[in-house]
Amino acid sequence: MAGTRRWVKYKYLMLLRAKGGPAKVAKGFSIGLWAEMFTLPTAGLAALLILPVVYVMRASLPGALIGFLFGKIIYIPMSFINMKVGKMLVPKHFGDYLHFLPDKIEKIVRGAFQLIVGGMVVGVVLGIVTYFPLKWLLEAFASKRKERRKRRKAQLMTPDNHS
Repeated sequence: MAGTRRWVKYKYLMLLRAKGGPAKVAKGFSIGLWAEMFTLPTAGLAALLILPVVYVMRASLPGALIGFLFGKIIYIPMSFINMKVGKMLVPKHFGDYLHFLPDKIEKIVRGAFQLIVGGMVVGVVLGIVTYFPLKWLLEAFASKRKERRKRRKAQLMTPDNHS
């Protein structure tokens, strides 16, 4: 148990010390969260978008994976919102393009498409909304840690500690 806790703390510190630091991690988290919002109806294929988007946006892959996992936790309640947004954005005549499918399959495809479209839009909004507070929080933790290290170093340098 102590070994696991130490490993998690080490990985957390690596995230904070990553080049680009908190902004890079927050950007990765937002990308992971965005991708999760439309992964279910695409049978997981949207998750494959994480790698190229993280690379192009110069974000943190571990941050993206954490965001992806967080998205899994909130997906069920968010799917209702995703569906409502998708129904507003997908044209009513979309079913006309699916006339060759049996009715039940057409409804499933239309619903999945609405979930994908709604999930993309809601995912972008969630990504933007979480980016700034997360970046600020990570910067605050990093500066607090830096302050503690400065104080500890100053304490060690005092003459009474060398006697």
